[in-house]
Amino acid sequence: MGEMTVTTLEGRQRPTTSPIAGEQEDRNGRAFLRRLRAPRRPRLWFEILLIAVSYWTYSLVRNAVPEQKAQALRNADWIWQAEQHLGIAVEQSVNHAVNSVSWLIVGMNYYYATLHFVVTLGVLVWLFRKHPGRYAATRMVLFATTAVALLGYYLYPLAPPRLMNGHDFIDTVLVHQTWGSMASGDLKHMSNQYAAMPSMHIGWSLWCGLTIFALASAPWAKILGLLYPTATLIVIVATANHFWLDAVGGMICLAFGFAVAWLWYGAQPHRLPREVAARAPDPDPAPAPASAA
Repeated sequence: MGEMTVTTLEGRQRPTTSPIAGEQEDRNGRAFLRRLRAPRRPRLWFEILLIAVSYWTYSLVRNAVPEQKAQALRNADWIWQAEQHLGIAVEQSVNHAVNSVSWLIVGMNYYYATLHFVVTLGVLVWLFRKHPGRYAATRMVLFATTAVALLGYYLYPLAPPRLMNGHDFIDTVLVHQTWGSMASGDLKHMSNQYAAMPSMHIGWSLWCGLTIFALASAPWAKILGLLYPTATLIVIVATANHFWLDAVGGMICLAFGFAVAWLWYGAQPHRLPREVAARAPDPDPAPAPASAA
């Protein structure tokens, strides 16, 4: 179907494509792309499985990156020198000042170990329940952010400040014997210690904060949304787990995630409808010509 024959001067017939058939194919292609991009109501079992598999894959790939200790320490020295040149190398002062207040640094250690996962999962659940039309696009931002971070871990191994030689940073988890660091104590062999750039503590917390700020209706929730990544930035520096520039790397990864979502959906997640719209039936195809010459 969609072809007609014409008779040439030599008396032979050859097929030629019908313009109507070509237009119909274009319409079908555009309709398929619209259906593919259209937000769908998320299914709980699928989302739980997807998040579990995705995080397992992320952890597997992150920890499979070779621990290039010598290169990671050289990169850390370079970062530290660059920050000193820029006048922003205050991580050591913050680390020592906060470490002198035991209850504060212990709280930050537990903050670093737990809220990174708890708040991110909490925001995903909130989106799933209250903003189903925006859930898939916002989740895509998070996934794309995390995926590009893996490239950073592979291409730029970086030691955290607490593992640098001769710079007197304090590993606050070891000093205060708090639980939760996958890169200190008995758990250090279960995680790549030299995957500090970019900081996904900042990438994920900023994703949470911006999502809450854009979609929450209560003013106090918007304020908390902005305070969360700010507090996270202080924590990652005070515990000597990251440099300031690691946080910048996390922000760049998040910007990439938002760009991916915008390219796919044609809008930022918060501008999509809150509810999943009812799917309209596809338009009837154009009628085929009754006869072909």
